[in-house]
Amino acid sequence: MSAREPWRRRAFRSRHAWAAAVFLVFCAIGAFAPAWLAASPSADAHNSGPVILELKLDGEVEPILATYIDEGLADAARRHGSLVLITMDTPGGLSDSMKDIIQHILASPVPVAVYVSPTGARGASAGFYILLSADIAAMAPGTHAGAASPIIAIGGFPQQIDEVFRRKINQDAMAFLRSFTVRRGRNPELAEKAITESKAFTEKECLDGKMIDLIVNTSDDLMRELDGRTVTRFDGTKVTLELKNAVREPFELSARQRFLARIVEPDVFFVLLILGVLGLYTEFTHPGVIVPGVIGGICLILALYAMHFLPVNLAGLFLIALSLAFFILEAKAPSHGVLALGGIVSMFLGAVFLIRSPLTAGGVSLGVALSATLPFGVFAVVLMKLVLRSRTWKTATGKEELIGSQGMVTAELKAGAEGMVRVHGELWRAESSQPVPEGKTVRVTRVEGLKLYVEPVELTSSP
Repeated sequence: MSAREPWRRRAFRSRHAWAAAVFLVFCAIGAFAPAWLAASPSADAHNSGPVILELKLDGEVEPILATYIDEGLADAARRHGSLVLITMDTPGGLSDSMKDIIQHILASPVPVAVYVSPTGARGASAGFYILLSADIAAMAPGTHAGAASPIIAIGGFPQQIDEVFRRKINQDAMAFLRSFTVRRGRNPELAEKAITESKAFTEKECLDGKMIDLIVNTSDDLMRELDGRTVTRFDGTKVTLELKNAVREPFELSARQRFLARIVEPDVFFVLLILGVLGLYTEFTHPGVIVPGVIGGICLILALYAMHFLPVNLAGLFLIALSLAFFILEAKAPSHGVLALGGIVSMFLGAVFLIRSPLTAGGVSLGVALSATLPFGVFAVVLMKLVLRSRTWKTATGKEELIGSQGMVTAELKAGAEGMVRVHGELWRAESSQPVPEGKTVRVTRVEGLKLYVEPVELTSSP
């Protein structure tokens, strides 16, 4: 047995020990991860009293917020809660997210109360639909709801559409509103005016019009009013709420959801998309820089994640891709700025058209579109010009760099026989078509493998 054999065995055992340790760590994480993840929802599972789960619907109705509401309703059902209280203050949002929330409210085994609060809050547009879909609809003094007409908006600005198309959209929205307001025992005729006439209602007008059930000052007052109240669920069953001595527990947005909620904002999505494209473009034109490629890849993946939730318009993506082509051509062709201008206009229009029409005004804001488009155009043109200029530079490494270089003969070169020359501090085998004594200067004319073909400098300089 050789002396290296025990060492090899020890190294082999060591590698397997590390592999086993890593495997055990991952197994432990996999075994305990469900318990860690479930620790928060089940922390109060031992509580035998009634549980009221409190959720907040603040800001625009968007996919991450809809996921948060859905998870809260699922958690309440899993814990057999007595009531889900959703406190609302929203200007509206995306229709797909609104419908997702309403579907989960209607299907929830736990009664749901939506409360527009605090004073000055609103349940506008998509929020109006959500308010009327709840088992109990309540508002605080000094609040309002309504203004639920579908809006086709590009870049945050409402667009004029054909009257037939508008009537078709309104009829669809009215039918959707009637589908649950009638079952909830509310006034569909008055509620439809929020769509046909874009009418908004104060809390008193909503109560007098039988669109909501209560006006209360605080959520504590709401709980006292609802205790012992019998409500009719969407499926027709009647449930009596027992909320005395109930434990009220907030269901907060997780750190992950707060982070993702920022990503799916149209402005942030557009900036991530531009940074991703610019980073990868920089890495492809300047290989080896690494940092732009890493940052660009991360930004692009985050943008693709947001694209999965947002109603992205393919025309906007094509316009952005076209703008990149214009910027590249501007660096190659002397268009006197025409292509660069076309690229800026194309990218700006792409940003404006990037998000399809939500239920309320939305999309990339004009300020963000301009502030991102101009720097992107400058960077893209400058980077491509640097790439084109680098193609004219003399090669600094490899065989091509040796051709034309001068060296000194260290071993006499005989005609047609090999000798030794020193080029750039390195010894090379060399061959010359004529004899060259030791110590003379030669110039490299050709490189084949590890052999140089040279000629005396005097021969090339005498003419």
